[in-house]
Amino acid sequence: MPWRRGTEEVFTMHPPWILLRGLTREAAHWGDFVSAFENALLGARVVAPDLPGNGLLHRAVSPATVRGMVEACRAQLAAHGLRPPFRVLAMSLGAMVATEWARVAPGELAGCVLINTSLRPFSPFYQRLRPASYLPVLRCVLPGASPEAIEQTVLRMTSNCAAAQASVVQDWVAVRGQRPVSAPNALRQLLAAARYRAPVAAPLPAVSGVSRILLLASQNDRLVSSQCSQAIAQAWGVPLRLHPFAGHDLPLDDAPWVIRQVRSWAEGVAA
Repeated sequence: MPWRRGTEEVFTMHPPWILLRGLTREAAHWGDFVSAFENALLGARVVAPDLPGNGLLHRAVSPATVRGMVEACRAQLAAHGLRPPFRVLAMSLGAMVATEWARVAPGELAGCVLINTSLRPFSPFYQRLRPASYLPVLRCVLPGASPEAIEQTVLRMTSNCAAAQASVVQDWVAVRGQRPVSAPNALRQLLAAARYRAPVAAPLPAVSGVSRILLLASQNDRLVSSQCSQAIAQAWGVPLRLHPFAGHDLPLDDAPWVIRQVRSWAEGVAA
């Protein structure tokens, strides 16, 4: 379900969490992470919207710019009666959307957790997408390959615990069959990610010396180099926490670690 919510009582006390996924992925790809996140953060309200072109919106046209994705997300939340401030946890392309959202409307976001992202102008293209991944990524977004082959490739690229996570492939295949992302939409999302340029300074200023941005990265990410997150952390002066073994899909490979880092950071921001 893309619209996951915790208790109304908690919602009145804390901003809801907006969860955004990466390229061509949808709310269902969070799997069990959403419920674990809600439970660990005392029933925090969690909303996982789909970006246009993905999930329940797979028939819509994907914006060719990250800014367009931001506006679509804001409009979707407003249409569901949700009002800022929000907290955002996002990975990969979703983290670019969160960054641009913070830039254009900083008053709407109480904080951002950005997972395994990469941003211009901080990193070269060969770190933002490792060269060994170029052909596999293209094979995944262009027509021709079977759903099973695509999702097996995605798992190999994004998980360093693929053997342990093999059961998710059939779930992902089912999602692809029900809500397929078209090749034109996948390419538009790739284009948006490739040409997005982030602000050189942190888009959310610290409050009372506490950063409102947290970076999480996997040291052994085989899709995007963790040097990208390190460069962002240095440029923005924000905290970065590195995972020692997980792959690009950090919430899949080690959800408890992600939740611990977020909870520790969120308690500091709320203090």
